[in-house]
Amino acid sequence: MTQQFIKPPVEVRYADELAALRVADTGKRPENWQLSPKAVRTFILGGKAGDTAISRKFYGNDALVERCIITLAGSRGLMLVGEPGTAKTMLSELLSAACCGCSTNTVQGTAGTTEDMIKYSWNYALLLSKGPCREALVPSPLLIGMEQGIFARFEEITRTPAEIQDSLISVMSDQILNIPELGNEGLVFAKPGFNIIGTANTRDKGVNEMSGALKRRFNFETVAPVRDVKLEREIILREAADLAKAGHIDCAPDKDVAELLAVTYHELREGVTAEGTMVETPAAVMSTAEAVSVYFQTLCHAWYMGNGKMELSVLTENLLGAVCKENRDDLGKLKGYFQTAVKAKAAKEGGAWDEYYKTAKHLK
Repeated sequence: MTQQFIKPPVEVRYADELAALRVADTGKRPENWQLSPKAVRTFILGGKAGDTAISRKFYGNDALVERCIITLAGSRGLMLVGEPGTAKTMLSELLSAACCGCSTNTVQGTAGTTEDMIKYSWNYALLLSKGPCREALVPSPLLIGMEQGIFARFEEITRTPAEIQDSLISVMSDQILNIPELGNEGLVFAKPGFNIIGTANTRDKGVNEMSGALKRRFNFETVAPVRDVKLEREIILREAADLAKAGHIDCAPDKDVAELLAVTYHELREGVTAEGTMVETPAAVMSTAEAVSVYFQTLCHAWYMGNGKMELSVLTENLLGAVCKENRDDLGKLKGYFQTAVKAKAAKEGGAWDEYYKTAKHLK
Protein backbone atom coordinates (compact mmCIF):
# COMPACT_ATOMS: atom_id res chain seq x y z
CA MET A 1 0.00 0.00 0.00
CA THR A 2 2.85 2.41 0.78
CA GLN A 3 4.03 2.13 -2.84
CA GLN A 4 0.89 3.98 -3.96
CA PHE A 5 1.96 7.25 -2.32
CA ILE A 6 4.98 9.53 -2.58
CA LYS A 7 4.77 10.11 1.18
CA PRO A 8 2.48 7.61 2.94
CA PRO A 9 0.80 8.86 6.13
CA VAL A 10 2.50 7.68 9.30
CA GLU A 11 -0.36 5.32 10.13
CA VAL A 12 0.09 3.64 6.72
CA ARG A 13 3.89 3.61 6.71
CA TYR A 14 4.08 2.00 10.15
CA ALA A 15 0.82 0.03 10.05
CA ASP A 16 2.50 -3.24 11.09
CA GLU A 17 4.17 -1.66 14.11
CA LEU A 18 0.96 0.03 15.23
CA ALA A 19 -0.95 -3.24 14.88
CA ALA A 20 1.65 -5.09 16.95
CA LEU A 21 1.54 -2.42 19.64
CA ARG A 22 -2.27 -2.59 19.84
CA VAL A 23 -2.12 -6.36 20.33
CA ALA A 24 0.59 -6.20 23.01
CA ASP A 25 -0.67 -3.06 24.77
CA THR A 26 -1.98 -3.65 28.29
CA GLY A 27 -1.51 -0.13 29.61
CA LYS A 28 -4.14 2.38 30.68
CA ARG A 29 -5.60 4.34 27.77
CA PRO A 30 -7.24 7.76 27.72
CA GLU A 31 -10.74 7.50 26.29
CA ASN A 32 -10.83 6.94 22.51
CA TRP A 33 -7.05 6.59 22.23
CA GLN A 34 -5.74 3.75 20.05
CA LEU A 35 -2.79 3.07 22.37
CA SER A 36 -1.80 3.70 25.97
CA PRO A 37 0.68 6.51 26.67
CA LYS A 38 3.40 3.91 27.32
CA ALA A 39 2.76 2.27 23.93
CA VAL A 40 2.74 5.68 22.23
CA ARG A 41 6.16 6.33 23.73
CA THR A 42 7.42 2.99 22.43
CA PHE A 43 6.07 3.75 18.95
CA ILE A 44 7.95 7.05 18.80
CA LEU A 45 11.16 6.19 20.65
CA GLY A 46 11.46 2.50 19.74
CA GLY A 47 11.39 -0.77 21.64
CA LYS A 48 9.51 -4.07 21.43
CA ALA A 49 5.88 -5.09 21.08
CA GLY A 50 5.78 -8.83 21.68
CA ASP A 51 8.14 -10.28 19.06
CA THR A 52 7.95 -7.19 16.85
CA ALA A 53 10.78 -4.66 16.92
CA ILE A 54 9.54 -1.07 16.98
CA SER A 55 11.86 1.37 15.22
CA ARG A 56 12.91 4.67 16.72
CA LYS A 57 11.35 7.48 14.70
CA PHE A 58 12.18 10.65 16.61
CA TYR A 59 15.71 11.48 17.69
CA GLY A 60 15.97 14.08 20.39
CA ASN A 61 14.92 14.62 23.96
CA ASP A 62 13.06 11.53 25.22
CA ALA A 63 11.70 13.45 28.21
CA LEU A 64 10.17 16.00 25.81
CA VAL A 65 8.30 13.21 24.04
CA GLU A 66 6.95 11.92 27.35
CA ARG A 67 5.78 15.41 28.34
CA CYS A 68 4.01 15.79 25.00
CA ILE A 69 2.17 12.50 25.47
CA ILE A 70 1.08 13.35 29.01
CA THR A 71 -0.06 16.82 27.91
CA LEU A 72 -2.33 15.23 25.31
CA ALA A 73 -3.52 12.54 27.72
CA GLY A 74 -4.63 15.33 30.04
CA SER A 75 -6.70 16.92 27.24
CA ARG A 76 -4.45 19.96 27.16
CA GLY A 77 -3.53 21.56 23.82
CA LEU A 78 0.09 20.97 22.75
CA MET A 79 2.20 23.59 20.97
CA LEU A 80 5.53 22.49 19.50
CA VAL A 81 7.90 25.39 18.88
CA GLY A 82 11.46 25.64 17.64
CA GLU A 83 13.74 26.41 14.72
CA PRO A 84 12.60 25.29 11.24
CA GLY A 85 13.63 21.75 10.39
CA THR A 86 13.70 20.36 13.93
CA ALA A 87 11.07 17.67 13.22
CA LYS A 88 8.15 19.41 14.92
CA THR A 89 5.79 18.30 12.16
CA MET A 90 7.15 14.75 12.28
CA LEU A 91 6.57 14.56 16.04
CA SER A 92 3.05 15.96 15.57
CA GLU A 93 2.31 13.30 12.94
CA LEU A 94 3.71 10.49 15.08
CA LEU A 95 1.67 11.53 18.10
CA SER A 96 -1.53 11.79 16.05
CA ALA A 97 -1.04 8.46 14.31
CA ALA A 98 -0.27 6.60 17.55
CA CYS A 99 -3.01 8.19 19.66
CA CYS A 100 -5.80 8.51 17.09
CA GLY A 101 -4.82 6.36 14.12
CA CYS A 102 -5.04 9.48 11.91
CA SER A 103 -2.29 12.02 11.20
CA THR A 104 -3.92 13.74 8.21
CA ASN A 105 -6.58 15.86 9.97
CA THR A 106 -4.52 18.99 9.40
CA VAL A 107 -4.77 22.74 8.91
CA GLN A 108 -1.77 24.23 7.10
CA GLY A 109 -1.41 27.76 8.36
CA THR A 110 -0.65 30.49 5.82
CA ALA A 111 -1.38 34.18 5.42
CA GLY A 112 -4.45 33.12 3.42
CA THR A 113 -5.91 30.71 5.99
CA THR A 114 -9.54 31.59 6.76
CA GLU A 115 -11.87 30.56 9.55
CA ASP A 116 -13.86 28.21 7.32
CA MET A 117 -10.65 26.29 6.54
CA ILE A 118 -10.37 25.58 10.26
CA LYS A 119 -13.99 25.03 11.33
CA TYR A 120 -16.48 24.41 8.52
CA SER A 121 -17.74 25.67 5.17
CA TRP A 122 -20.77 25.02 2.96
CA ASN A 123 -21.67 23.14 -0.19
CA TYR A 124 -23.33 26.13 -1.82
CA ALA A 125 -25.33 24.11 -4.33
CA LEU A 126 -27.01 22.20 -1.48
CA LEU A 127 -27.25 25.35 0.60
CA LEU A 128 -29.22 27.10 -2.15
CA SER A 129 -31.49 24.12 -2.79
CA LYS A 130 -32.11 22.92 0.78
CA GLY A 131 -31.10 25.83 2.95
CA PRO A 132 -28.83 25.54 6.02
CA CYS A 133 -28.80 21.85 6.95
CA ARG A 134 -26.28 19.29 8.09
CA GLU A 135 -26.16 17.75 4.63
CA ALA A 136 -24.90 21.03 3.16
CA LEU A 137 -22.20 21.43 5.82
CA VAL A 138 -18.58 20.71 4.82
CA PRO A 139 -16.57 19.99 7.98
CA SER A 140 -13.02 21.29 8.31
CA PRO A 141 -10.31 19.72 10.54
CA LEU A 142 -11.48 21.29 13.80
CA LEU A 143 -15.06 20.08 13.39
CA ILE A 144 -13.88 16.66 12.18
CA GLY A 145 -11.66 16.30 15.24
CA MET A 146 -14.47 17.27 17.62
CA GLU A 147 -17.01 14.90 16.08
CA GLN A 148 -14.67 11.92 15.76
CA GLY A 149 -12.73 12.41 18.99
CA ILE A 150 -9.35 12.72 17.25
CA PHE A 151 -6.58 15.31 17.12
CA ALA A 152 -6.62 18.32 14.81
CA ARG A 153 -3.12 19.38 13.77
CA PHE A 154 -2.49 23.10 13.12
CA GLU A 155 0.79 23.60 11.25
CA GLU A 156 2.59 26.97 11.22
CA ILE A 157 -0.05 28.61 13.38
CA THR A 158 1.85 31.92 13.65
CA ARG A 159 1.64 32.39 9.89
CA THR A 160 -2.13 32.81 10.09
CA PRO A 161 -3.78 36.15 10.93
CA ALA A 162 -4.30 36.78 14.66
CA GLU A 163 -8.10 36.88 14.39
CA ILE A 164 -8.07 33.43 12.75
CA GLN A 165 -5.84 32.04 15.48
CA ASP A 166 -8.18 33.39 18.15
CA SER A 167 -11.12 31.48 16.66
CA LEU A 168 -9.64 28.49 18.52
CA ILE A 169 -9.99 30.08 21.96
CA SER A 170 -13.67 29.37 22.62
CA VAL A 171 -13.43 25.84 21.24
CA MET A 172 -10.43 25.00 23.42
CA SER A 173 -12.05 26.56 26.50
CA ASP A 174 -15.57 25.14 26.23
CA GLN A 175 -15.02 22.14 23.91
CA ILE A 176 -18.08 23.36 21.97
CA LEU A 177 -18.38 24.65 18.42
CA ASN A 178 -21.44 26.73 17.57
CA ILE A 179 -22.80 26.66 14.01
CA PRO A 180 -25.35 29.51 14.14
CA GLU A 181 -26.86 28.69 10.74
CA LEU A 182 -28.22 25.38 12.07
CA GLY A 183 -30.16 27.00 14.91
CA ASN A 184 -30.90 24.72 17.87
CA GLU A 185 -29.03 21.84 16.21
CA GLY A 186 -25.92 23.93 15.70
CA LEU A 187 -24.06 23.05 18.91
CA VAL A 188 -21.31 20.48 18.37
CA PHE A 189 -19.81 19.02 21.56
CA ALA A 190 -16.31 17.58 21.38
CA LYS A 191 -16.06 13.83 21.90
CA PRO A 192 -13.43 12.43 24.28
CA GLY A 193 -10.07 12.17 22.56
CA PHE A 194 -10.33 15.50 20.74
CA ASN A 195 -7.34 17.79 21.06
CA ILE A 196 -5.20 20.23 19.11
CA ILE A 197 -1.49 19.95 18.31
CA GLY A 198 0.01 23.16 16.95
CA THR A 199 3.46 23.91 15.55
CA ALA A 200 5.21 27.27 15.26
CA ASN A 201 8.68 28.27 14.11
CA THR A 202 10.57 30.58 16.44
CA ARG A 203 11.87 32.42 13.37
CA ASP A 204 8.27 33.41 12.63
CA LYS A 205 7.83 35.04 16.03
CA GLY A 206 6.27 38.41 15.44
CA VAL A 207 4.79 37.52 12.04
CA ASN A 208 1.44 36.99 13.74
CA GLU A 209 2.24 36.64 17.42
CA MET A 210 -0.19 34.44 19.31
CA SER A 211 -2.38 36.25 21.82
CA GLY A 212 -1.89 35.64 25.51
CA ALA A 213 -5.37 34.14 25.74
CA LEU A 214 -4.56 31.54 23.09
CA LYS A 215 -1.14 30.77 24.55
CA ARG A 216 -2.77 29.94 27.87
CA ARG A 217 -4.76 27.16 26.19
CA PHE A 218 -1.58 25.30 25.20
CA ASN A 219 1.36 23.65 26.88
CA PHE A 220 4.48 24.79 25.01
CA GLU A 221 7.35 22.41 24.26
CA THR A 222 10.52 23.55 22.47
CA VAL A 223 12.00 21.07 19.99
CA ALA A 224 15.73 21.78 19.86
CA PRO A 225 18.10 21.06 16.94
CA VAL A 226 20.16 17.88 17.05
CA ARG A 227 23.37 18.66 18.95
CA ASP A 228 25.24 15.38 18.44
CA VAL A 229 27.15 15.12 15.14
CA LYS A 230 27.09 11.31 15.07
CA LEU A 231 23.35 11.28 15.64
CA GLU A 232 22.85 13.91 12.93
CA ARG A 233 24.85 11.75 10.52
CA GLU A 234 22.71 8.73 11.30
CA ILE A 235 19.53 10.75 10.76
CA ILE A 236 20.83 11.97 7.39
CA LEU A 237 21.66 8.41 6.31
CA ARG A 238 18.37 6.96 7.53
CA GLU A 239 16.15 9.63 6.01
CA ALA A 240 18.04 9.61 2.72
CA ALA A 241 17.76 5.82 2.56
CA ASP A 242 13.99 6.04 3.09
CA LEU A 243 13.67 8.71 0.38
CA ALA A 244 15.79 6.63 -1.98
CA LYS A 245 13.66 3.56 -1.37
CA ALA A 246 10.46 5.53 -2.02
CA GLY A 247 11.96 6.91 -5.24
CA HIS A 248 13.26 3.50 -6.41
CA ILE A 249 16.83 4.81 -6.32
CA ASP A 250 19.19 1.87 -5.91
CA CYS A 251 22.24 3.89 -4.93
CA ALA A 252 24.09 3.08 -1.72
CA PRO A 253 24.41 6.05 0.69
CA ASP A 254 27.99 7.17 1.37
CA LYS A 255 28.77 7.37 5.09
CA ASP A 256 31.83 9.57 4.58
CA VAL A 257 29.79 12.15 2.68
CA ALA A 258 27.15 12.08 5.40
CA GLU A 259 29.89 12.67 7.99
CA LEU A 260 31.25 15.70 6.12
CA LEU A 261 27.79 17.18 5.74
CA ALA A 262 26.77 16.54 9.37
CA VAL A 263 29.94 18.22 10.66
CA THR A 264 29.50 21.16 8.27
CA TYR A 265 25.91 21.78 9.33
CA HIS A 266 26.67 21.32 13.01
CA GLU A 267 29.61 23.72 13.03
CA LEU A 268 27.92 26.39 10.90
CA ARG A 269 24.83 26.17 13.11
CA GLU A 270 26.81 26.40 16.37
CA GLY A 271 29.32 29.00 15.13
CA VAL A 272 32.32 27.06 16.39
CA THR A 273 34.31 24.09 15.08
CA ALA A 274 35.26 20.97 16.99
CA GLU A 275 38.77 22.45 17.27
CA GLY A 276 37.42 25.59 18.92
CA THR A 277 37.73 27.94 15.94
CA MET A 278 34.95 30.51 15.69
CA VAL A 279 33.09 30.68 12.37
CA GLU A 280 30.35 33.00 11.13
CA THR A 281 26.84 31.57 11.32
CA PRO A 282 24.78 31.97 8.13
CA ALA A 283 21.36 33.58 8.21
CA ALA A 284 19.97 30.48 6.48
CA VAL A 285 18.32 27.70 8.45
CA MET A 286 21.05 25.11 9.11
CA SER A 287 18.65 22.37 10.13
CA THR A 288 18.98 18.61 9.95
CA ALA A 289 16.05 18.57 7.51
CA GLU A 290 18.02 20.86 5.16
CA ALA A 291 21.06 18.61 5.51
CA VAL A 292 18.95 15.61 4.50
CA SER A 293 17.73 17.53 1.45
CA VAL A 294 21.28 18.44 0.37
CA TYR A 295 22.47 14.87 0.85
CA PHE A 296 19.54 13.36 -1.03
CA GLN A 297 20.02 15.80 -3.93
CA THR A 298 23.61 14.63 -4.19
CA LEU A 299 22.48 10.99 -4.06
CA CYS A 300 19.94 11.62 -6.83
CA HIS A 301 22.64 13.21 -8.99
CA ALA A 302 24.83 10.13 -8.53
CA TRP A 303 21.95 7.87 -9.57
CA TYR A 304 20.54 9.81 -12.50
CA MET A 305 23.52 11.78 -13.83
CA GLY A 306 26.61 10.02 -12.52
CA ASN A 307 28.03 6.53 -12.10
CA GLY A 308 26.37 5.76 -8.77
CA LYS A 309 29.13 7.35 -6.66
CA MET A 310 28.35 10.53 -4.73
CA GLU A 311 30.61 13.39 -5.82
CA LEU A 312 31.85 15.95 -3.32
CA SER A 313 31.82 18.70 -5.96
CA VAL A 314 28.07 18.13 -6.40
CA LEU A 315 27.61 18.09 -2.63
CA THR A 316 29.30 21.48 -2.33
CA GLU A 317 27.19 22.96 -5.13
CA ASN A 318 24.01 21.71 -3.43
CA LEU A 319 25.27 23.05 -0.10
CA LEU A 320 25.85 26.44 -1.73
CA GLY A 321 22.25 26.56 -2.96
CA ALA A 322 20.88 25.63 0.47
CA VAL A 323 23.01 28.10 2.46
CA CYS A 324 22.66 31.10 0.15
CA LYS A 325 18.99 30.84 -0.81
CA GLU A 326 17.90 33.46 1.74
CA ASN A 327 20.84 35.85 1.72
CA ARG A 328 23.62 36.03 -0.84
CA ASP A 329 25.89 37.48 1.84
CA ASP A 330 26.02 33.97 3.31
CA LEU A 331 28.30 33.00 0.43
CA GLY A 332 31.18 34.81 2.14
CA LYS A 333 30.48 33.00 5.38
CA LEU A 334 30.47 29.63 3.64
CA LYS A 335 33.74 30.46 1.86
CA GLY A 336 35.21 31.53 5.18
CA TYR A 337 34.22 28.21 6.72
CA PHE A 338 36.01 26.31 3.94
CA GLN A 339 39.12 28.48 4.22
CA THR A 340 39.38 27.97 7.98
CA ALA A 341 37.61 24.87 9.29
CA VAL A 342 37.66 22.64 6.22
CA LYS A 343 41.24 23.61 5.33
CA ALA A 344 42.40 22.76 8.86
CA LYS A 345 40.62 19.40 8.83
CA ALA A 346 42.04 18.62 5.39
CA ALA A 347 45.58 19.29 6.64
CA LYS A 348 45.04 17.23 9.78
CA GLU A 349 42.95 14.30 8.53
CA GLY A 350 43.40 14.27 4.75
CA GLY A 351 41.25 11.78 2.83
CA ALA A 352 37.67 12.89 2.26
CA TRP A 353 38.30 16.22 4.00
CA ASP A 354 41.11 17.00 1.56
CA GLU A 355 38.82 16.22 -1.40
CA TYR A 356 36.09 18.30 0.21
CA TYR A 357 38.40 21.30 0.60
CA LYS A 358 39.35 21.15 -3.08
CA THR A 359 35.69 21.65 -4.01
CA ALA A 360 35.81 25.18 -2.55
CA LYS A 361 36.38 26.44 -6.10
CA HIS A 362 32.69 25.72 -6.76
CA LEU A 363 31.67 28.35 -4.20
CA LYS A 364 30.93 31.24 -6.51
